[in-house]
Amino acid sequence: MVFSSILFLYYFLPLFLFIYIIAPKKLKNLVLLLTSLTFYAWGEIRFVIVMLVLSVVDFVCGRMIEKHLDNKKKMKCFMFIDVGINLSVLFFYKYSDFFITNFNMITGLNMPLIGIALPIGVSFNTFQSISYIIDVYRRKTTCEKSYYNYLTYTTLFPQIIAGPIVRYVTVENEIASRKLRPDDFTIGMKQFLLGLGKKVLIANNVGVLWNQISNGQIANMSTTLYWIGIFAFALQIYFDFSGYSDMAIGLARIIGMRFDKNFDYPYISKSITEFWRRWHMTLGSWFRDYVYIPLGGNRKGWVLQIRNILIVWALTGFWHGASWNYIIWGLYFAALLILEKFLILNFMKKVPVFFQHAYLIILVLISWVIFSLEDTKKMLEYLKGMFGLLPVDAINSTAMYYLMGYFVIFAIACIACTPLVKKVYDKINVAFKYTGVVEIIVYVLILLTSTAYLVNSTYNPFLYFRF
Repeated sequence: MVFSSILFLYYFLPLFLFIYIIAPKKLKNLVLLLTSLTFYAWGEIRFVIVMLVLSVVDFVCGRMIEKHLDNKKKMKCFMFIDVGINLSVLFFYKYSDFFITNFNMITGLNMPLIGIALPIGVSFNTFQSISYIIDVYRRKTTCEKSYYNYLTYTTLFPQIIAGPIVRYVTVENEIASRKLRPDDFTIGMKQFLLGLGKKVLIANNVGVLWNQISNGQIANMSTTLYWIGIFAFALQIYFDFSGYSDMAIGLARIIGMRFDKNFDYPYISKSITEFWRRWHMTLGSWFRDYVYIPLGGNRKGWVLQIRNILIVWALTGFWHGASWNYIIWGLYFAALLILEKFLILNFMKKVPVFFQHAYLIILVLISWVIFSLEDTKKMLEYLKGMFGLLPVDAINSTAMYYLMGYFVIFAIACIACTPLVKKVYDKINVAFKYTGVVEIIVYVLILLTSTAYLVNSTYNPFLYFRF
C-alpha cells in the first residue's frame, strides 16, 4: 500500500501539474480533489469511503455549530459528536489490536486481533478534522458552506500521508480562491526537489546502515557501532520526515497554497525545549492549542502544569504508534521538559554552547532508541550497548569500516542539518552574478540523481507513512 502510494506521488506528479495548470480556474479544485481521491484510492480504495463519511460528519457538524451560535449547549454537543466520531475511527484502525493485546495479557484471555490495515495518514487527517471543528466552535473561523470545498481541504494529497498538519484556518481563503504565480511555482518546485533529495539521497542511504544494525545483520558489534547506528537513524528520521514535509509544502506552493513550516533545523538546538520548538512544529502547536491550553496550560500552578505536560506528551507518544515504546518515548521527553523548565534550563544557558549542544544530541539519540525499537528487551539491550554495559569492544575494525564507509554521507548530512548552506548561498548570491544558472544545474542534478536512486533501489521507506 505504502510503496504504491510512493509510486503515485512521484511518477504521476508531472501529469497532475500539467492538467492542473491548464485547467480553468473554476475547475482547479475539481482537479485537485479528483487527484487526491485517486491518490488515496491508489493506496487502498476501501478507505476512501471512510474518508468521505468523516468529511460529511465534519461538514454537517460544522454547519450545525454555526446554526446554533446562540445555544452554547448545542454547539458543544455537535463539537463533541464530531471529535468523538473522528477519534473513534482513529482508535479503531490504529489502536484496536494494541488494547486487545494488552487486555489479553492482563486477563489471560485470548481474544482474536482485528488485524485491520491502517489507512494512510489517518493520524494527520484526524487531527486536521478536529482542528477544523474546534476552531468553528471557538469562532476562530466560520464553517465551510461548500461541501465540495471542505472535501478538497480534508483530502489534500500533498500532505495527507505524512503532514504537515494543515489547519483549515491556514488555507480557507486559498481553498476558495487562489492564484498561480510564476514565483510560487519556482519557489515550490525548488522546495519540492530539495525535499526529494533529502529523502532519497540522504535518508535512504543512512537508513540502510540503521536497518542492518537494528535487525542484527552485523554480528561484530561494539559500543562505537551502537552509537553510529542510532546516529544513522537520527539522520534518517530527520531527512525522511523533513524531506517529505518539504515536498508537501513545495507542491502546495506550486498550486498556490501556503502550508506552515514543519522543521527549523532542530539538531542545532541547545535544549530539549528548543528542540521541540523546531521539530514537527505543526504537531507541537496542535497539542499546545487543542490539549495543553484547554487543560489549563501553565495558568493554574506548577502541580497542574506538570500534570498537563505529562498528559500532552503521553498523548504525543501514543499518537505516533500503538506500542508502549511510543508512550515511554513521550513520557521521556515530558520528564526532560519538566526538568528543564523547573530546574536546569537557566543553568544550561550559562555553560559553553558546545556542552549545550552535546547535552541535546546525547538525550535526543537516546530518545530515538526508545522510539525506533518497539521490542522493550531489544531497546534496553541497545541502550546497554551504547553505554558499555554489554561484553563488546569499545571500538573494533567493524565499527571503523562502517564509519569510514559512511563518513562522506554523514558529513553531508550533518552540514545539511544546519543553516550553513543557506547562509553561504545567500552570501554568494549577493557577491556574484549568474548564480541562478548554477542553482538550476544543482536542482536538475538532484532530480536526476534521485530518480536514478528510486529506479535502482529497493529501500525506499517513508517512516511517517505508518503514523
